[in-house]
Amino acid sequence: MGYNLQITENIEKYIEEYSQSLHPVQKEIILYNESLGEVKKMQISVSQCYFLELIIKISNFKSVLEVGTFTGLSTLSIALALSNDGKIVALDKDIKTNQLAVNFFKKASQDNKIKTIVKPALETLQELRNNNEIFDLVFIDADKENYKKYYDYGVQLVKKSGLIIVDNVLWHGEVADPKNNGKFTNIIREFNKYVKDDNKTEQVILPLGDGFTVCRKL
Repeated sequence: MGYNLQITENIEKYIEEYSQSLHPVQKEIILYNESLGEVKKMQISVSQCYFLELIIKISNFKSVLEVGTFTGLSTLSIALALSNDGKIVALDKDIKTNQLAVNFFKKASQDNKIKTIVKPALETLQELRNNNEIFDLVFIDADKENYKKYYDYGVQLVKKSGLIIVDNVLWHGEVADPKNNGKFTNIIREFNKYVKDDNKTEQVILPLGDGFTVCRKL
């Protein structure tokens, strides 16, 4: 039986070197985020960028909903994988980081595929539900306190056999440490159990970045 690797920074760099090349603007966003200090942890990992792009391409997804945009790395990765007639609706409440993200999208010539909405995501999700919007993929990477609500909306807004992908579900590995009862560790634990017990999806946790849960709507 094999064993799982601990993905160190060196391994992450090796993965990047021997995977497809990142778009220059993806690299620019990563470099910019490095200047932000601790808050840069809100960015997805390079391996997660590759995974999102591959899933969209092989599934031929056309419509994506993203909850949590930050400076736009995941959004841009998704947009780059979409065909010219694809679209992504990206939700965030931070005007400053959203404007930075929009500038990156324009620089990469992907802004025609991306619609950003800046206000509390739960308000927009309810509006999308009221309008009977349906997406191929819902990607969730926002405030952890509302993860259950975002997931529930995701189930309503994604097509049958569509995917809901959720970031940070391993929470730096802390969820597997029974001695760790930090606030956000417990929030993520409860969320993971909530998804596991939900019979509307089937799911798997992948050790990419800080942990991806990939759910398929049944």
